[in-house]
Amino acid sequence: MDKPALRILIREKLADGRLPHNHIPRMWGGPGSGETCDGCDEVVTSTQMLMEGLSKDSGTKDSGVQFHITCFHLWDVERQVAGHDPSGLA
Repeated sequence: MDKPALRILIREKLADGRLPHNHIPRMWGGPGSGETCDGCDEVVTSTQMLMEGLSKDSGTKDSGVQFHITCFHLWDVERQVAGHDPSGLA
């Protein structure tokens, strides 16, 4: 997926609540093993890095998120541009 289309998809997911708006204080990564990226909905293969973390969006239950590196970066930028996280922390 090209970056402009991915950016639009991530904005839509932020707007409708499919992606968290808050920063995720601790992320970890490693090689993918067939997980589905929450940003682009595509598989993260073993030759790609997977970023994972737990979000407590709106103070609710923990919710796991997983991203390709590029998708994680775009999500982090877009959630801040949209004003969802005034702290600016990632």
